[in-house]
Amino acid sequence: MEFLRPATWDEALAAKAEHPAALPISGGTDVMVELNFDVHRPPAILDLNRVTELTEWTTERTAAGEAVRLGAAVPYSRIIAELSGPLPGLALAAHTVGSPQIRNRGTVGGNLGAASPAGDSHPALLAAGRDVLVEAASVRGTRLIPIDDFYTGVKRNSLEPDELIRAVRIPAADGPQQFSKIGTRNAMVIAVCAFGFALHPRTGTVGTGIGSAAPTPRRAVEAEEYLREVLAERGLWHSGDLLGAEVVQRFGELVKAAAAPIDDVRGTADYRRHALAVMARRTLTWTWNDYRKQIRSAA
Repeated sequence: MEFLRPATWDEALAAKAEHPAALPISGGTDVMVELNFDVHRPPAILDLNRVTELTEWTTERTAAGEAVRLGAAVPYSRIIAELSGPLPGLALAAHTVGSPQIRNRGTVGGNLGAASPAGDSHPALLAAGRDVLVEAASVRGTRLIPIDDFYTGVKRNSLEPDELIRAVRIPAADGPQQFSKIGTRNAMVIAVCAFGFALHPRTGTVGTGIGSAAPTPRRAVEAEEYLREVLAERGLWHSGDLLGAEVVQRFGELVKAAAAPIDDVRGTADYRRHALAVMARRTLTWTWNDYRKQIRSAA
């Protein structure tokens, strides 16, 4: 196995172009497990740890508002410490990733590259909105992949063989966000299922993200549309009134219907559907209560 260790981003792209089958590694929290258990034996490893720009994040203005450009190798621990304000849903998801040691190494870029349906960052990224973009680069140039188009199958994504993930562009939150995950224990566990939820009052929309309950991370599109219509038709964005039990219940049912889970060693398909409905109701209630507090404070 060949070991490639570029010092700059341009060197990394050149190495990936010359060795398209090389497996990128930064945190190594997924890659090293597969190597240790001989699940994956790539012809080359592309170590990105010397490419310091991948560990940086910045804020930028876009036509849609403020966004965070999150370097692919920013570890979860820094997302928790530095970005819980603009990216609250992702920070909550980061809290559930492994142990403190893993959170110090693991990255959103690695989660995206692995494209596991059980990856903890995926539901939060989907819920953050359709303007989330994965910045993929190669010696041929850079392209921005909408998060909805990024996942193509179980542990498959839309990257070309010579491309590397450079960053993820995520709109800064303009409303409350939540993340919920169910596992056999509270930490250091792969999700049985997970759910991300976000309110976007500026656009009058909501965002959802389902994890570990379908071949790929996915949205609950009908649930999003249903809640968007309810909030608009009843003027709830402005009044901050209670949603009502029937709205919360219906939202949970639609999230449940959006899933396509399987039975496996972590849980049954029926349990995953039930759990998603519960998590959807809870996260909607928590988030709406937070939004109501914001409305009252502003008044």
